[in-house]
Amino acid sequence: MTDTTTSPDTTADKDAPPAVELPWADVHVEHHKMLRLAPLQTDRNTGGRPLRFVEFGYAERTSKERSLMRMAIKLPGQRVRKEQNILDVWVDHATKRVHFGPDSGLQIEPMNRGIGRFMAAQGITWAKKRWPAYTVDGMDLNNKDALNEDTRLRRDHFLRVHGFDVVYADAQHLKGSVKEVQVGDLLGDWNSEKLQIVEILEAAQMLQQAEQNLAEQEVKLKKQEDKVSKFKREDAGLRFTITCLWRLRCSRPGC
Repeated sequence: MTDTTTSPDTTADKDAPPAVELPWADVHVEHHKMLRLAPLQTDRNTGGRPLRFVEFGYAERTSKERSLMRMAIKLPGQRVRKEQNILDVWVDHATKRVHFGPDSGLQIEPMNRGIGRFMAAQGITWAKKRWPAYTVDGMDLNNKDALNEDTRLRRDHFLRVHGFDVVYADAQHLKGSVKEVQVGDLLGDWNSEKLQIVEILEAAQMLQQAEQNLAEQEVKLKKQEDKVSKFKREDAGLRFTITCLWRLRCSRPGC
């Protein structure tokens, strides 16, 4: 689980046993919340970061053998690839282990807006409340993420702030991995300065305030337009007076 655009690790063991087919492949998010992405300064790597609202959705499933929390982010007016903006938290009750998916990594659009940390925090909090003694699987990190130092540092910071231990098998920081950790040792926090949950009543109040501000701006604009019209009339009157005085002066003898 990394908050970066990744692809599956091509160094994986080709002789590994086939993956166990998991249930609930057709589960879609059922509960929805509005998220406010705060306006931030333009980032030299990820570009502009204006005020934006997105939709966070999730669904939960539980059986005797497994549990699942599936999360997704929807961007109004924008389509993303099917592997982007999704995060699954799988729980195997027989082995008492937890796994974050997809295996290709957490791929977020837009990046650097706090969405990845928020989604990870929701999944961690969900698992901690129910199975704090379970173990989160370790995993190898994608070598491609380490080719760019900024990308690697952002990925490692994302993992460590959530309580994961990132280690490297080489001095070049190319062969990285995440060690196993107990669910109860993870941290379900996110950067609330970047991202806030907006409740329905709060959203209604925001719309009401925006409409009130717009009405106030229209009143101020009308006053300014009236002032401009008044100045134009006074200007026209002064020009007329000046023209009349000039003609009167020039009509005198010797002008």
